Amino acid sequence: MTGTLVLAGTPIGDISDAPPRLAQELAGADVVAAEDTRRLRRLTQALGVTPKGRVVSYFEGNEAARTPELVEELVGGARLLLVTDAGMPSVSDPGYRLVAAAVERGVRVTAVPGPSAVLTALALSGLPVDRFCFEGFLPRKAGERVARLREAAEERRTLVYFEAPHRLDATLAAMAEAFGAERPAAVCRELTKTYEEVRRGPLGELAAWAAEGVRGEITVVVQGAPERGAEEASGEELVRRVRVREEAGERRKEAIAAVAVEAGVPKRVVFDAVVAAKKAGSP
Repeated sequence: MTGTLVLAGTPIGDISDAPPRLAQELAGADVVAAEDTRRLRRLTQALGVTPKGRVVSYFEGNEAARTPELVEELVGGARLLLVTDAGMPSVSDPGYRLVAAAVERGVRVTAVPGPSAVLTALALSGLPVDRFCFEGFLPRKAGERVARLREAAEERRTLVYFEAPHRLDATLAAMAEAFGAERPAAVCRELTKTYEEVRRGPLGELAAWAAEGVRGEITVVVQGAPERGAEEASGEELVRRVRVREEAGERRKEAIAAVAVEAGVPKRVVFDAVVAAKKAGSP
């Protein structure tokens, strides 16, 4: 019989948030694969548990090479526990390759549910949570980051991003440019930790706040694009929507037609707005 792969959520801050089953799995697993073995050691000490099985590192740098080895252990009957530094494995952390490979070989995959920065930030943001999408980390290069944000500019669902503190000001400024400075958002910092902070407000204001410098682990939640009727969609907004579609690869004619349907206005209205913007010198 094949073994079992167990994905275990670990605390994102407060160690007392660790689910009771985590200690049981750490103590009983044949193999514990950890993103950082030093952090795992601190976690097991805090929980008062000693792993009986072999502990191996499993991080971005060796994930591809180590996955086949771990899958063979699973096929051989091992119970393998995968833990990452905080939150759930596979969510912007190592794990996807191992899960996919295990499933392909018919290995049972289960999970120990645990804390999640994505869901915690959503719940605290004060923004709509009935529909959302997780975007992970944005590209580090400014041009690629802007392009990714422009792709998401018309997304109706609430957006959730992870970001490094030293890039937060640039990211929020880029979001304000792509989504509009008045788009509501929340910056969630150091969730469940001593200095937890949730800063809510329009993207423009949050960008100005972040320019002063922010520390800690960051999750950004941004409200989705609003539904706009014909009377609400200004010429500037129509032009922005056309530009977003063009930058995503659509021809201008198709982009104008799509924006007209989306905004509920005649194509001529959108076309005239684009022409006026061109005459005024806008890109």
